[in-house]
Amino acid sequence: MRIVSFTSAIAVLALLLIVAGVGAYLTWLGPGPARRDTTVILQPGSGVSAIGARLEQAGVIGSAEVFRIAVQVSGADRSLRAGEYAFPARASLAQVVEQLREGRVVRHFVTIPEGRTSLQAIDLLNAESALTGTVEPPPEGSILPETYEYTRGESRAAVLQRMREARDKALAELWPKRAPDLPISTPEEAVILASIVEKETGVASERPRVASVFINRLNRGMRLESDPTVVYGVSPGRPLGRGLRLSELQRPTPYNTYLIAGLPPTPIANPGRAALAAVLNPPQSEDLFFVADGSGGHAFARTFEEHLRNVARWRAHERANPQVYADPAAPASGAPEAPVAPPAGAVNPPPVRR
Repeated sequence: MRIVSFTSAIAVLALLLIVAGVGAYLTWLGPGPARRDTTVILQPGSGVSAIGARLEQAGVIGSAEVFRIAVQVSGADRSLRAGEYAFPARASLAQVVEQLREGRVVRHFVTIPEGRTSLQAIDLLNAESALTGTVEPPPEGSILPETYEYTRGESRAAVLQRMREARDKALAELWPKRAPDLPISTPEEAVILASIVEKETGVASERPRVASVFINRLNRGMRLESDPTVVYGVSPGRPLGRGLRLSELQRPTPYNTYLIAGLPPTPIANPGRAALAAVLNPPQSEDLFFVADGSGGHAFARTFEEHLRNVARWRAHERANPQVYADPAAPASGAPEAPVAPPAGAVNPPPVRR
């Protein structure tokens, strides 16, 4: 009888161990309690108990105590990372722990398009609600337009610093590889000219050719006569929202390249890497002029006579499409302050370059 009792006890113990093992297996690998995808923010400095309590409160796990035991047994307690996590519905305890161990946080991105001013870049940073803190606009041309990743709770100042460091790195890489005998003598001048190129065309493939026009004009001592520089002198950092007026083209400012020789004193926007590369290694050409061609790009010319023919074609296209190029902010026809060019940044940039 004692042998039978002992055998029965062993059998019961074995059964209990099996049940416990199955229970542990299901607890570790079985579906979790969350019925929908759940986002949880774990604060820096949180210990295992605090993390478990937060996950239980959010309904991602069933028990903070079981979580604590599981991460200690698995050795994950030394590598859990804070941050914003998006857990899928019914994520198992094993999946939750693995996601925390690997730090697979929610990824946030902010994109600064090429040619935006520093004021516009700050507007985009301020619109990111997951960022914290405030920042002042950096110097014009000091950031590199790109897409930047950040984590929730990161400061805007930290993201802005990465943008500035990226610009410095790109310029440091491109400047030593510049073409010889350029009419620009410093990296800062390269940024100024690249910002003008960036604002003059929205067609990526045109940047090198537009850059060659301005390089050729500088080499010949011709004024740049770039409308976007005039716009910046009238409305620094913000779009003008209408076409330039004749009085504005005639108004003396440090940025009016119809009136000043050479480059303006600062960039007029933040140029991208491609625009920087274009001005530092422009293609060889004899082009001195360009004008909108009605398709979103430009017609280029070597002589003023050829340019005038291109301008005439543009004017004919403009007359044939008045609904496209009409300026709703313009005064009555014939007024002396009527706009003389479409708004900067429009599909068809200002019509005259000479």
